[in-house]
Amino acid sequence: MWEKLVLKYTSDLFLIEELWLELKESYTSVDRYYHNFEHINLMLELAEKYSQLISQQHQLIFAIFYHDVIYKATRSDNEEKSAALAVKRLRELGFPEEATAEVHEMILATKKHLQSNKSDTNLILDFDLAILGSDWESYHNYTQQIRKEYSFYPDMLYRPGRAKVLKHFLQQPCIYKTAVFRDALELKARENLTKELNLLR
Repeated sequence: MWEKLVLKYTSDLFLIEELWLELKESYTSVDRYYHNFEHINLMLELAEKYSQLISQQHQLIFAIFYHDVIYKATRSDNEEKSAALAVKRLRELGFPEEATAEVHEMILATKKHLQSNKSDTNLILDFDLAILGSDWESYHNYTQQIRKEYSFYPDMLYRPGRAKVLKHFLQQPCIYKTAVFRDALELKARENLTKELNLLR
C-alpha cells in the first residue's frame, strides 16, 4: 500500500525506498510490542473496510503510517514528533501543503482522542482505539504488550498510571467518535476497560 500511495506523488524510487525503510526501522524496533506494524496494518485494514466513510483517503492513510513513527514510552511528546516528521517527509514526497497540514492535525489528535469536527479525524481516532472493543483475549494480549513497553516501571508505578489512562477513557461521554464504531464497539470497550481497571486494584 505504501508504494502504491507514494507513487502518486513522486517517481523517485530511491526516496520511496528510503522513507519505507525509515518506517520499517521505527515500527520493528525491539521495544515495540504493541505500537508496531501489526497495529498499523490493523488500522489500514479498517481504513479499507470503511473507505466509503473517508473523505480524504490519502491524508488518512499517511496519518496512519506516521502517527506512531516516533514512539518512546518514556516521553510525552511522541505525537508532536511524529507529526513533525510526517510533515517533513510528505514535503519531500511533494504532497500538497494543505493536505500535509491535515495529516499533521490528524496525528496530533491521537494524543488526547477528543471529538473532532472533522469526520476523517474521528475515523482515525476510532481505528486507533479499535483494539479496546475487541474480544477479551485480544484485549488482554494488548494490555500485556503495553505492559512490556513500560517494563522499566515497577508495578507500584505502572498500575496507577495505567489506571489513570483507563479512567480517562471511561469518563469520556463516548470512547468512539463515530456512530458506526460506537454502535459496534462502545459497550465491549467499556466492559474491557472496566475489567482491566478492576484487575489493577
